[in-house]
Formats: sequence, C-alpha cells, structure tokens
Amino acid sequence: MSARPTVVVLDYGSGNIHSAAKAVEAAGARVEITADRGRIRDADGLLVPGVGAFGAVMQQLRAVRGDELIDRWLAGGRPVLGICVGMQIMFDSGDERGTVTEGLGEWPGTVDELHAPVLPHMGWNTVDAPAESRLFDGLHDERFYFVHSYAARSWQLEVTNAAIAAPLVTFSEHGERFVAAVENGPLWATQFHPEKSGDAGLRLLGNWLSTL
Repeated sequence: MSARPTVVVLDYGSGNIHSAAKAVEAAGARVEITADRGRIRDADGLLVPGVGAFGAVMQQLRAVRGDELIDRWLAGGRPVLGICVGMQIMFDSGDERGTVTEGLGEWPGTVDELHAPVLPHMGWNTVDAPAESRLFDGLHDERFYFVHSYAARSWQLEVTNAAIAAPLVTFSEHGERFVAAVENGPLWATQFHPEKSGDAGLRLLGNWLSTL
C-alpha cells in the first residue's frame, strides 16, 4: 500500500465515528470524517461505522444519501469497510422485535435477535476465520470486542460463477453461531468493533489498509 492511504469515515451521525477514525489513523491511514461527496471522491477507502438500532442507522444514512454513496463506491469496485451496525445494514433487512427495516441489500438475509441466554453479547470473543482470510492474516488466535444483540445468523449468498471469488465468511458464537465478518470483493465488514479490540483490532485495520 502507499505510505499512508486516505480513508474517509462516513459522517452520518453514528455515535462511534471518532473512536473508529482514531483507530484507523493509528493503524496507518490519513483519515477524514465527512459526508461531502467532493471530499470523499479522492479517498482510497470508505469506512462505514454504526452503533444503535438498525432502523435509526438506516434513517440517518439515507438523510445524507449515504446509501447511494456506498452503492456507487461498490459498483466502482472501491473498498468499503463496515463496522458493527455498519455491517448489519449491508444485508437485505433488519428485524428488531417485529419492526422490519430495509437495508442496503448488498447481501441477502435478515439481521435479527440472537438466541442467547444473555443479551447484549458484550465483551471479548474468539472468531472462526477461513485460513485464507486476508482480514485476519496473523490474527487467527486473537479475540475481538463485541457489543450487540442482533446479527446475521446465517450466510445466504451463493456464488456460482467460477470467475468470481467466493466470499470469505468468519463466524463467532454467542448462544448460537452468527456472522462475525465478511470479505466479499471490495466490501469487507465486521460485527465486532476493531477500534475497541486493542492491538488485535489495530492489526486487523492494518490488514484492510494494506489492500487499499
């Protein structure tokens, strides 16, 4: 990668924008927090953070036309990293106790409540990443920090075209198995918070930056 790639953290009102920005900067990037299309255009990567409710995040995102921006970035093969609810909104929909909200539809499936004895799932947990994962390169034995009650509990996207690389899907478990991370062409995402995951999180962000 270049000495310091430029990453834009999409500013649409999410609560953890500044902590995510500081972590990406510490991992080796120049970082700008903005929703201005002109300033975003020249960036090397786009980070979509998210905390709180699926429906509220989608409402905030659409208010700044962030949904259109993300779609155009991905259509151009440009790298996007989603974190926590920023990952969840990439799926078709979110179901929060019967209230269904349309997501960005980049991946099929619904994000809904985990079946677990204790919610939220809060704290450190292991992940089961594919051996060929670039996101988890050198990190297969590490733990990462989760804070969530909802997740994609299965992966439904099947790739039948041999010319297209199959997505790499990482799982974790809390009460049941759920999707913890995805590497799918230019779109990568994590259910956990790299910016709260100490050195392992910074190394993971560095792995993403190395692809820009």
